[in-house]
Amino acid sequence: MATPPRGTLDTTPLTSEERDFWYAWKRAQEAVRTRVIEDVTAATGLSGAEIGVLIRIDDAGGALRQNALAASLGWDRTRLSHQVTRMETRGLLTRTKVPGGVEVGMGPAGRAAIETARPIHASAVRQHLIAPLGAGLAEVQKLLEALAAPR
Repeated sequence: MATPPRGTLDTTPLTSEERDFWYAWKRAQEAVRTRVIEDVTAATGLSGAEIGVLIRIDDAGGALRQNALAASLGWDRTRLSHQVTRMETRGLLTRTKVPGGVEVGMGPAGRAAIETARPIHASAVRQHLIAPLGAGLAEVQKLLEALAAPR
């Protein structure tokens, strides 16, 4: 089946092949994500949401504007605000008012948690995502980047 031109909608039902592909994509994405989170959670006690927040802040050098953090996670501001409040209460994060917004930083407990989580996260990503792809990793990455590109 040919792909319709951009900006047009093909409203015909999915073929069985297209539907099977969609379901396989969804199962694979969820299985890999779940396995990685389970490995990190088992070792650190962090939830999947906490892992995501801490990794984004660590990747940014230890602090990130709250709106940039929300955008990097694909979360709305309300969801992030509630998550940050819970994590701040536990000493995982700090929140500082800065001109034009709020900066979220790593708290002492967050720094300790990410130092434990990082190597486990790396191992889990390699085991559950990278190793199964083998030599096809670069090709799959190009395809995923094409799918994620702005339309």
